Amino acid sequence: MSNDTMRRASAEFFGTFWLTFGGCGAAVISAAFPELGIGFLGVAFAFGLTVLTMAYAVGHISGGHFNPAVTFGLWTAGRCADRHVLPYVLAQVTGAIVGAAVLYTIASGKAGWVPAGFASNGYGDLSPGKYSLGACLMMEFLATFFFLFIIIGTTSKGAASGFAGIPIGFALVLIHLVSIPVTNTSVNPARSTGPALFAGGEYIGQLWLFWLAPMLGAGLAGALARWLYEPDGIVQTIVVEERSVA
Repeated sequence: MSNDTMRRASAEFFGTFWLTFGGCGAAVISAAFPELGIGFLGVAFAFGLTVLTMAYAVGHISGGHFNPAVTFGLWTAGRCADRHVLPYVLAQVTGAIVGAAVLYTIASGKAGWVPAGFASNGYGDLSPGKYSLGACLMMEFLATFFFLFIIIGTTSKGAASGFAGIPIGFALVLIHLVSIPVTNTSVNPARSTGPALFAGGEYIGQLWLFWLAPMLGAGLAGALARWLYEPDGIVQTIVVEERSVA
């Protein structure tokens, strides 16, 4: 693995670690105390802030994907080189698992704590609102489609340069506000994988949906972007144009 690939993969690892630890941590730790009052709103903002902060911290290194569906969607749109896809996805999944492991270690330090769903995603009986498989699939598909649509649009030619992280972060907040009751919000297969491994059982059995639906939604958004946005508007990073992209 080249030094450039290692740097990019490391950026994706830390970004996805932060997203999983910060976003799921808000759900597992802070939201568990009603007196703090963060509720769904607080958890939604926690996820949005993780993406926003890491987009500006390491987005200029890797492009700030932090999500296999984002990598796949950008690859479909022609905005991610073939050689980056596998290292990015491996780094993202690893970052999510390590982030979930650290969160589990901290959360289990409270006497009497039980992991329950551990911020995992689910449908049917494992859906927070008991939504059906079909409803959850549609929610994850549409939410990821529009998430990629926003990412690609705000990093295209003519968009405000250097500010894309802000609408992208707020898009993730909005997605969580709508979809937490339905699926507990994935739109990110890595984020789903980390917590599910610690929740175990049925949550692992339902993980397939939270890979399939986001990937399909992202792929469709990427394919649409090839037609909708000018090819010479391609940029690979959320924050600023990356001069080293090949």
